[in-house]
Amino acid sequence: MIEFEDFARVDMRVGRVASAELFPEARKPSYRPRIDFGPAIGERASSAQLTRTYPDPAALVGRLVVAVVNFPPRRIAGFASEVLVLGAMGDDGEVYLLTPEPGCAEGLRIG
Repeated sequence: MIEFEDFARVDMRVGRVASAELFPEARKPSYRPRIDFGPAIGERASSAQLTRTYPDPAALVGRLVVAVVNFPPRRIAGFASEVLVLGAMGDDGEVYLLTPEPGCAEGLRIG
């Protein structure tokens, strides 16, 4: 069990995938999406293991996603992943993105 204050420290925001490309240097099949969180935060880069569920990276572009924006950057195969994109994890290794309702503005805080 965690305290509510611990949960409240996690800054989760709505973002829109601006671009996504294959990340061949990663150990596990991954993409490098750039996500726009609006004017207050701007664009941030991520590394995401989404290739099984979303085989075409172009299909991610324009999607609304939820991501944690206040973790320190993590180096993955020489690349700085600045945010953690959130998804539901299937037993088969698939990741299903958490998606806000259409029309939700970039940068809105999840709480």
